[in-house]
Amino acid sequence: MINEKVQSVLNAQINKEFYSAYLYLAMSAFFEEIGLFGFSNWTKVQAREEIDHGMILFDYIIERDGSVNLGKIDAPDRSFDNPLQVFEKILEHEKSVTESINCVASMSEDECDLATRHFINWYISEQVEEEANVRAVIAKLKMFGEDKSSIFHLDKELSKREYKAHSYK
Repeated sequence: MINEKVQSVLNAQINKEFYSAYLYLAMSAFFEEIGLFGFSNWTKVQAREEIDHGMILFDYIIERDGSVNLGKIDAPDRSFDNPLQVFEKILEHEKSVTESINCVASMSEDECDLATRHFINWYISEQVEEEANVRAVIAKLKMFGEDKSSIFHLDKELSKREYKAHSYK
C-alpha cells in the first residue's frame, strides 16, 4: 500500500495536472479568438497531455492500493494580451509544476517510498522537456517581436503539433 503522505501529495499533483489542462484550454480559446489557430492547436495538445499526466498519477495510486481524492479545480485566469505573454505565463506555470514534482520526489524519498520515487522520475524528465519546448517558442516570439509575417509562420509551425498519448509504461 502507498504511504499516506505520498498519496496525499500525489492526489494534490493530480489536481495540478488537471488545472494545467484547464489553463491550456483557456489559452487555446484566447488563441482561437484572435485567429492564431496553430497556437490554439499547440495549447490544446498540451491540455490533452496534462490530462494524461493526471490520469497516470490516478492509475498509479490505484495500482498501489491507494485512494484517489479529487479536489476542486479553480477557473484559470483568462486575461491575456499577446502570444509572448501567454507563453511567458506557460513557462511560469510549468516551472511551478516542476517544483511540485520535485517536492513529490523529495517526499517519496524521505518517506522511503522508493517505488514512487522511481515512478516520479518520468515526470521529472517530462518537465525538463516541457520547459525546453516553451522556452523555444518564447525565444522565437522575442526574436520576431511584432512582425506579423513571422508570427504567421510560427502559427503554421505550431499547427503541426500532434497529440500523442502519454503513458508511463
